This record gives sequence, structure tokens and C-alpha cells, in this order.
Amino acid sequence: MAAANGNATAADLATGHDKLLGHLAMILFAALISGSFSLGAMAAPHVGAAALNAVRLMLATVVMASVTLVLFRRLPMPPAAAWRFGVLGFLMGAYFVAMFTALKYTMPVSTSAVFTLIPLMSAGFGYLLLRQTVRPVVIVSLLIAACGSIWVIFRGDVRAILAFDIGFGEAIFFLGCVCHAVYAPLVKKLSWGEPVVLTTFWTSIGAFLAVSIFGIGEVISTDWLSLPPVVWGSIGYLAVFTSAGTFFLVQFASLRLPASKVLSYGYLIPVFVILYEGLLGHGWTSLTVMAGAVVTVFGLVVMAFAPDR
Repeated sequence: MAAANGNATAADLATGHDKLLGHLAMILFAALISGSFSLGAMAAPHVGAAALNAVRLMLATVVMASVTLVLFRRLPMPPAAAWRFGVLGFLMGAYFVAMFTALKYTMPVSTSAVFTLIPLMSAGFGYLLLRQTVRPVVIVSLLIAACGSIWVIFRGDVRAILAFDIGFGEAIFFLGCVCHAVYAPLVKKLSWGEPVVLTTFWTSIGAFLAVSIFGIGEVISTDWLSLPPVVWGSIGYLAVFTSAGTFFLVQFASLRLPASKVLSYGYLIPVFVILYEGLLGHGWTSLTVMAGAVVTVFGLVVMAFAPDR
């Protein structure tokens, strides 16, 4: 039976220490993703979304190539069944494209609300692809965390929540979120035991190609030499921390945790944004909104300590 399940069984038997590292990796993932919001807002008026993401992913690939050279003294040839990393890269590239395309038609607060569907969808894909069952306590904790996250996103305004309208932009981003949700279980499904650094390197190449093909016209038409320093600073942060860094963290955690737990840490993003905005002197949010953040953290703590199956 063990041989039949292959890598999935090995991951399911991860030690408590490995699982702790997986949880810590995803907390860091949420912290890094959250930091990109302020920088992205500063860069957005100066460069197109597709062009920014193409360059960001190109630099992320260079970063991972450098790490690979340091660790392995060479850049390996494409691994067996290289299509696996093309699929993973396409999924992440599709998510990035859908996110920035959706923002042309809707507001960030709406896309953030759609994002909260990812952990539950990921749990469903985890069952379909890996037969990962989810205990009721995990489902309940995810729903609690989702409610807290939505409360934070809408700043505790019940009327704003009730007025939420599903439009064209939200529909586009939902498709991107489906790609993001299936990514985590597919990492484990398609793993042949390669080192995480190598899988991250090849996945980043796939994502770069997907986004570049989609946005080639915008990439060519952008006057790169005239862009202000804030754009290059943002691209650098996005490339190192929210592309190469988060690709690595998600793949690292996906080999140690069930899919339902990996992407649930996306609920922490609004919490970190509140923290960053306060520390940067942009003002602290109201106690009502902070209460939603506390609910989110509580739900994730319950989820973290709940048995995997």
C-alpha cells in the first residue's frame, strides 16, 4: 500500500517537527504576501500589471537559478516528465493574470473576499486528487477563519457585506482562485521526490512563460528606462519575496501538510496588513475590525492543532 501511494504516503507520515515547519512556512508566506500590497499600490500607477508580473517572474527565476547553482554547482537539465512543472507554473501564472485582470473591473476589497474561498476549494481538490479527508473540526475552523477574514476585509461594516455584488471582475478572479486552490494538492500529486529548490526553479520558469505569453504586448510597449525607482523596488520585492520566496514556501509546506491547511493561511493576509499599516504610521484600525482579526487567528490556531485526518 505504501508503495502504491508513493510520495503522498511519505508526506502523510511527516513528523511533528516537519509539520511545525510547514505551519511556520505558511505564516511567513502570509507575512510576505501582505507586504506586497503597499508596494504594489505605489507601483501600479506607473506600469501595467502584466508587464510588472512578467519582469517579476523573470527575476524570480534568476534568483532560483542562482540558489540552484550555489546548492548543486550546476543548472540541472529539465527533469523527467518536465510537463509537471509546466502545469504548476501555468496554474500560478493563470492566478496572477486573473488577479490583475480582475482589478481592472472590480475593487481590491471584492477580490480579497473571493480569495477567502481558496482554502475550502483546496480542501475539495485535496480529496479529489489525493483522497485527503478533512475532519469536521478543520472544516469548522476554516469557516470561522473565513468569517473573521471577511469581517476584516469589509472593516466590520455589515451593510458593505450584504451589498457585495458578484460582477465580471469577481468571476474572473474566481477562476484564478480555482487555479490557486488546485496548485497545492498538485504539488504533492506531481512530486517525484525532487528537492524543493529544483521544483521551485522549474515552476517559476513555467509561471514566467505563461505570464509573458499573455502580456507580451504590454511588455514590449513599456518604456522600462523611464520607470521611477519605486517600480523597480516593488519588482525586486515581488520577485524575491512574493514569487521565488512564496513558491518555495508553498511547495515546502505542501509536502508536509494537507492541502486544506496549506492555503488556509491566506486568511492571515488581512491581519498582517492591519499590523503593517499601523507600524508604518498609517493608523490603526478600529477595535471592531481587530476583533475580526482575532477570530481569524483563533480559527487558524484550532485548524493547526487539529488532526490531519
